[in-house]
Amino acid sequence: MSETVAVIDFETSGLGPANGGRATEIAAVLVRGGCIVGEYQSLMHTGVHVPPFIEQLTGISNEMLEGAPPAEQVMREVAEFTRGCPMVAHNAGFDRGFWQFEMRKAEVDPDPAHEFACTVLLARRLYPEAPSCKLGQLARWHELPDMGRAHRALADAKTTAHLLIRMERDIERQFELELGLAPVRHELLARLQKANKTALKRCVSDYANVWRRRAQQVLPLQA
Repeated sequence: MSETVAVIDFETSGLGPANGGRATEIAAVLVRGGCIVGEYQSLMHTGVHVPPFIEQLTGISNEMLEGAPPAEQVMREVAEFTRGCPMVAHNAGFDRGFWQFEMRKAEVDPDPAHEFACTVLLARRLYPEAPSCKLGQLARWHELPDMGRAHRALADAKTTAHLLIRMERDIERQFELELGLAPVRHELLARLQKANKTALKRCVSDYANVWRRRAQQVLPLQA
């Protein structure tokens, strides 16, 4: 069965919750079997003031946020939308911080499936020849579909989703011998993002061995 992964992106009022930043917009895009199969997007009202330079960057104004649904409602909705899905984000440390903070503020219980993989870390390992690991430059370098204005949550989440799909295909091609019949799943992405750049083949082989052992344990139960 194909795995469904949730690709998320936040727009925010600042660099991080520790510095008083709050989320202003969130998007989540579901990816399964190499295709985008669902999307969620919403502005979110927290009462935070958006500085002028952030408004200029994102196009999200304080007036727009006044009519947005409460952040708590939005986070409950997106938690349900992504229930049971492992997560991916570009520069995931940033999005993970806001995800965890806003979920706590909304009093949403953590979902054990919501482990993050980062397309920045993966790009550094898979594409050392890329001119940059910034999302827009990777998208142009790979000639990914144009999703519209950057620094809006849905456009960036869709671009990251297309980058993820490209990465999965490139992993399949580059490590075909090491993978064997093992599928490229989120677990492998999480391993690769932490792997030494000179030991990627070993990382994929170790993952494939674990996958084969699990498959062998399941087959007798199905016989």
